[in-house]
Amino acid sequence: MESSEKKKKLNLKLVGRMMYGSKRYIIAGALAMTIAVIASYISPIIISFTVDYVIGDTGNSELPQFVMDWIERMGGREMLVKNIFLCAAALIVSTFINALATHFRGRFVSLASENMAKKLRDALYEHLQLVPYDYHKHVSTGDLVQRCTSDVDTVRRFVSMQLIEVLRTLVMLVVACVIMYSMNVKMALASTFTLPILLISSFLYFKKVRSQFVLSDEAEGKLSATLQENLTGVRVVRAFGQQKAEIDKFTADNKDFKDKTFKLQKMLALYWGLTDGIGYVQIGVSLCAGTYFAVTSDFSLGQLLIFTTYTGMLTWPVRQLGRILADMGKASVSLGRIDEILSYPVEAEPGAALTPPIKGDIEFRHVCFGYDKFDDVLKDISFTAKEGTTVAILGSTGSGKSSLVQLLQRLYTCTAGEILIGGVNINDIEHEHLRRNIGIVLQEPFLYSRTIMENIKIVDPNIEDEAVYEAARVASVHDVIESFENGYETIVGEKGVTLSGGQKQRVAIARMLMQNAPILVFDDSMSAVDTETDAAIREALKRRRKDSTTFIISHRITTLCEADNILVLENGRLVQQGTHEQLLKQDGLYKRIAQIQNLLEGELKQERGEAL
Repeated sequence: MESSEKKKKLNLKLVGRMMYGSKRYIIAGALAMTIAVIASYISPIIISFTVDYVIGDTGNSELPQFVMDWIERMGGREMLVKNIFLCAAALIVSTFINALATHFRGRFVSLASENMAKKLRDALYEHLQLVPYDYHKHVSTGDLVQRCTSDVDTVRRFVSMQLIEVLRTLVMLVVACVIMYSMNVKMALASTFTLPILLISSFLYFKKVRSQFVLSDEAEGKLSATLQENLTGVRVVRAFGQQKAEIDKFTADNKDFKDKTFKLQKMLALYWGLTDGIGYVQIGVSLCAGTYFAVTSDFSLGQLLIFTTYTGMLTWPVRQLGRILADMGKASVSLGRIDEILSYPVEAEPGAALTPPIKGDIEFRHVCFGYDKFDDVLKDISFTAKEGTTVAILGSTGSGKSSLVQLLQRLYTCTAGEILIGGVNINDIEHEHLRRNIGIVLQEPFLYSRTIMENIKIVDPNIEDEAVYEAARVASVHDVIESFENGYETIVGEKGVTLSGGQKQRVAIARMLMQNAPILVFDDSMSAVDTETDAAIREALKRRRKDSTTFIISHRITTLCEADNILVLENGRLVQQGTHEQLLKQDGLYKRIAQIQNLLEGELKQERGEAL
């Protein structure tokens, strides 16, 4: 209960923060709405006055006394009979004021809601850039997209429509009750006796339907996540022939969403049906009571028109209150989901946030790391990478190779030990400064759905084209790009699906080279290219990199053998290190892999010779 209350306070605080600078629009919208309500209530009074005072000559008038005094000075009833168009003009003016005020109400409230929605989207996007890398590995992309779009739009709609409608309903209730009870208490009671029933049923309905809104919203999020995963992983789906399984999965999620939403719609239908019936009963009772009072007492026809009109004007907004409250519940859920993102701690600077030159030896001193504090992925890793040298890393799947270089970029923080660059602990280096100076290419690089030129220039769009061509030549991809119909202006599909695996890796290498970073990391990033291209890239890199310290993760001995130091990882431990020649003299994983690859290479050469 306490947690729920705290969440509500957080939500209200979030709304207030996002509405900063737009509150004047809300106040102006509320004022315009009040004017519109008053103008809408004036119209029935004008009609009543025309029927009773001008046409009926009963002497009855519901207009304020100061208005009647003004009319008498202008000539009274005789003047209005001769100029009946003045009554019509007054009705037109009140209707025009209502329309104009309604227009400004919508305009001001829309300004407030759109500004708030923009601030929410900006805040979410900025916050998602600042949360730790680990956060993105544990959340569904589809769910995040829904929170940043659908949930924000739910809150926007509530502020632009439902919130002001609640105020409008309350103002209408107060104004109408004041007018009706001042005219005739008995008739007022007959015209409003169902309003408490509608109000109570609205709140009961709100409590009941809110949980169903949550279930429907969660089911929609799950459906969005399934769709997003399928579309982004379409190549894997096709490669393994999993279309039928994916269709079945989507169908199941779609059915779950349909069932929960259908249940929600049945609850809506039940509420609307019941409240419709109560509303029509109220109008019927009001009309019958008004007719009875008009026949048996001095209750006039004009007054009957006022009461029946006001009853209709009141019944439907009060009935609508249940839906508004339900939407409020849905908006509250959406706001809570948004707040979950915004309240997640951003990536902290644990140290002094220094920005020293990134140069010098890189030292790992007794480094331990685990995604789970009870299960270390890396255990007591110690080595030194001399400035300007190449360090190669070999190990089986799950041995901790990628985790090692992710620690170097401080995507994760080691749980024990320390990493130093030029004698400075990387925890004391500002993470943005650190990452700008470490270029990394992953095994599955991400390319944007833009041109190849834009992808390579992502670091700095103002880079000269010639520098891009040079980087592409080093990555052995320039000639490949030039062979495309549109060359460097070729549009890369989402995640680079229009390129082969090797082409993607080489474009990513060219992009990384544009950083001119003093530390380069190749995380199995040449696995999709052939050995000749691999050798050509390494040779070009050797000529270009100058004093850069390079880390290469690979399973190819031909790629690793030229490194100044080779690290061999097994089960998270550094079991061997040394040069290619040194490791071949030791019994261990490196020697076994080298022997297997040499044997396979020999067999392949023999097969080629026989084929020739």
